[in-house]
Amino acid sequence: MTATRTERDTATSFGSPITRSEDERLLVGDGRYLDDLGHDALVAAFVRSPHAHAIVTDINVDAALDVAGVEAVFTYDDLVADSEAVAEAMPLLIPHPQLDHPRTGYPLVPGKVNHVGEAIVMVVAKNRYVAEDACALVDITYEDLPPVVGIETARDGQNLVHDDVPGNVAAHLHHSFGDVDAELKKAPHTLTVNLDIERSASMPMEGRGVYARWDTDENSLTFWTSTQTSTSVRAAIAARLSMPLNKVQCIAPDVGGGFGMKIVHPWPEEVMVAWAARKLAQAGISKEVKWTEDRREHFIASAHERGQLQEVTVGFDDDGRLLAFDFTLWHDNGAYVPYGLIVIINTTTQVLGPYKPVSFRANAYSLYTNTVIVTPYRGAGRPQGVFAMERAMDAIAHYLKKDPTAVRETNFILPEEMPYDFGLTFQDGRPLIYDTGDYQVGMDKIKKQIGWDDFPARREAARAEGRRIGIGVGAYVEGTGPGPYEGAHVVVETSGKVKAATGLTTQGQGHQTSFAQIVADDLGVDVRDVEIVTGDTRRFGYAVGTFASRGAVMSGSAFHIAAQMVADKAKAVAGKSLGVPPDELELRGGHVCPVGVEPGAEGTMPLGVAAVLSNPLRYAFDEASKQATQFSTGDTDMSKPPIAEGEQPGLEATGYYSPPRSTFASGVHAVIVETDPLTAEINILKYAIVHDCGNMINPRIVEGQVHGGLAQGIGGALYEKIAYDEHGQMLNASFMDFLLPYATEVPESLDIDHTVTPSGLNPLGMKGVGEAGVIPVSAAVAAAIEDAEGFPITKMPISPSDLFELRRAHERGELPSLSS
Repeated sequence: MTATRTERDTATSFGSPITRSEDERLLVGDGRYLDDLGHDALVAAFVRSPHAHAIVTDINVDAALDVAGVEAVFTYDDLVADSEAVAEAMPLLIPHPQLDHPRTGYPLVPGKVNHVGEAIVMVVAKNRYVAEDACALVDITYEDLPPVVGIETARDGQNLVHDDVPGNVAAHLHHSFGDVDAELKKAPHTLTVNLDIERSASMPMEGRGVYARWDTDENSLTFWTSTQTSTSVRAAIAARLSMPLNKVQCIAPDVGGGFGMKIVHPWPEEVMVAWAARKLAQAGISKEVKWTEDRREHFIASAHERGQLQEVTVGFDDDGRLLAFDFTLWHDNGAYVPYGLIVIINTTTQVLGPYKPVSFRANAYSLYTNTVIVTPYRGAGRPQGVFAMERAMDAIAHYLKKDPTAVRETNFILPEEMPYDFGLTFQDGRPLIYDTGDYQVGMDKIKKQIGWDDFPARREAARAEGRRIGIGVGAYVEGTGPGPYEGAHVVVETSGKVKAATGLTTQGQGHQTSFAQIVADDLGVDVRDVEIVTGDTRRFGYAVGTFASRGAVMSGSAFHIAAQMVADKAKAVAGKSLGVPPDELELRGGHVCPVGVEPGAEGTMPLGVAAVLSNPLRYAFDEASKQATQFSTGDTDMSKPPIAEGEQPGLEATGYYSPPRSTFASGVHAVIVETDPLTAEINILKYAIVHDCGNMINPRIVEGQVHGGLAQGIGGALYEKIAYDEHGQMLNASFMDFLLPYATEVPESLDIDHTVTPSGLNPLGMKGVGEAGVIPVSAAVAAAIEDAEGFPITKMPISPSDLFELRRAHERGELPSLSS
C-alpha cells in the first residue's frame, strides 16, 4: 500500500527548489543528441514533392544511381516488393467513433501527393552532400490537381483532398449537455462572436532524426530516434518490419525539444531508415543508416497546429451568468489525421474552463486540406478552446458594461462543488470530471499581482500622455496526467546508490531531477545518489509517452510506488537481521533505522548492506557478495527457504500507476500591454500568472516550465504564423520569415504565484504543468490589446501591420467601439 503525501512526514527533497542535475552536462556541450550519433553510418535524404496536390505519373532514378557514393535509391514500389506490411499506410494512432473518414500517409508516396513536402523517394549515400545531390537528379513527372488550401476552401467542398471523403470532412465531433436551444430562446441576452486562430507550428531546437543499426548475427534492430515515445515507436517499427518485439530496441537520446510534434509515431522517416538499415545489411552494404531533418524539412514535412475558425453564441442573464454556450468550430487537420481527433477533443472539452454554463453544445468539423498534417503542439487544442471562452467572457462584460473579472467570477465552479462532472468524455476516453480546484483564489491573487483595481486610473493617466495601454485576463483549466499507465523500476545497488528507470521520455523537462527527488524521499537517500534513466527500452520496455502534462503525475507516481515497494522490502530484510519489526523501522540518511535512532548509530543498517542481504548467494566473488553467501547470512531459521514465497531476490521493484481518469490543473493569466499610436507595435509591459498544479515536486522546475510555455504563448499571440498561398506553397518556411519570440520579447516583468489544491487521484497529490504557460496567453493578450484600442480583437496572432489595418477599419466604422 502506498502512502499519500500528507502521510509522509519524513520528506527531505519533495517540494524543494533544488538545481537541476542534468543542466551542467548539457550546458558544457556534453549532450548527446541524435545527430551526435552514428558518424560512420550511411546517410539518407528524401526527394519531397514540390506540389501540394498531384498524381505521380513517372519516377526515373537512373541518374541518381549513377552518382558516386550512392548506395541505394528506394521508391514505394521497392517497399511493396519487399514487404506488404512496410508499404501499408501509416497507422491511425487514436481511432474515434466520430472519425468517419480517417486517412493517413505512407512511408513513401504510392501515387498521389497531398501536400508539399511529402516524401516520394529515399536516397542512401555515404554522406548527406552526396545524397542531396542525387536527390536533385531524380526525375519525377506530375499531373497537377487543384489544391485545397485553408479552412474556407476546404469547407466549400468544391475540390477534394481525398476523392472518397465528401466535403473534405474527416470527422464531425459533437457533444453537449442541457438544452442549448431552449436556454438561448429564454436568455435575457444573446451574443455571437466569430473568431480565428491561425495555423502555427512547434519549432524545437532539434528537428526529427533517426539512426538505425541492424545486427545481422542476431537479426535484431537497435535504433535511436528523437521522440517523445520510445516504447511505442519501438512497437510500431517492430510491427512494420514484422519482427518480434524483443528483437527491436529503441533509445531516445538527449532530445532538443518535442512540444507534441514528436509524439507522432512512427514517422515515415523512422520506418524508412529502420527498413533500409535491415535491407542494406542483408545485402552486405552497411549495417547503419541515419537521417537528420533540416529546418526546411521541419517546416514542410513534420507537423503544424492551431488553425481554427470558431463561432460562439452565448446566452446570459443580467449578471453575466452563462445560460447557454453554443460552440461551432472548423479545424484544419492538414492532409492526414494520424493522431486522430485529440486536438479538437481538447478544444471542445477544455473550452469549458473553470465555468459552469447551464447548457453547452459543441460541433467540431475536422477538415482535410492539402497542407502539412496537424497534430498536438504544446497546449494541443486547449489554447483555441480558451480563446473561444475567454473572448466570449469579455464580449459579455463589454455588453453588460461589467468588469471582465466579475463576469468570470459569476460563472466559476466553486470548491464545494468538486468533483464537478460535466457528463462529457475527455481525451483519455474517461469522464470529464474536475477533481479539485479553487478558481476564485486564483483570480483574487492575479488581480492583486497585476494591479487590476488600480488600472483604470493608470490607463487614463497614460491616455493623457498620448499612450495606449490595456489590461487583459484569461482563465483556464487543463486536463493533465491522462492514462492508461506508466511504470518505473527502482533498484538499490550494494554501494547504496540507487538506479531507477522509466519508459517515459525526456525533452528538457528536468525529469532526472524531479523523479530523483521522489525516489530519494521514499528511500531516505541523498538525491545525488539517485540516477534516473528515461526513454530507453533496454531499461524499461513498457510505457505510453511524454505528452499532455503527464510526466510528473504518471511516471512520478510510478516511481513513488516502486520506491515504496523497495522501502518495504528493505525494512523486511533489515528487520530480520536487526531483530526489529519492519513497522518500527524507517529509511533515513542512507540507512534503515529504528524509529528515532540516528543513521549510522548502533542498531542501524546501511541501505547498501540491506541490498546485499536481499540477494542470497552461493558464490563469493567480491567483498559485498561475501556477506550474502549461504554461510554468512546469519539466518538461523532453517525451516524457511532463503527467499520467502512470493518474494524476489535483490532490493528492487517495478511499480505501475494507472489513474482512474485525468486530473485537472488550472490557472489564470493577466497582462498589461502598450500599443504604439503610430507604428502599432505591441509591447508587453507586465505579465502575471497564478497556477495550480497541486503539490509541486520542485517549484524551480515548475516555474521553468511555466516560463517556457509563456514564451511559446507569446509567440502564438504575436508572432508565429504559417502562411500558405492558394497553391499550397508555404511562404515562410525559414526563420528569416517565420517569426519566433527572442528573449527580448519575453517580458522582464513576470510575476508567478501558485495556489495548491492537491489531486486525490494519485498518491502524491500532483497535477501536470508542462503546457500550462501557453494555454491562455492569446486570450489574455487579445483582451489587453482590445482594452488599449477600444475595438474587438477576434483573430490571433496579431502583428503591428494587422493592428494598423484594424485601426483603419475602425476609423471607417467597420468595427464597433467598446466601452472601457
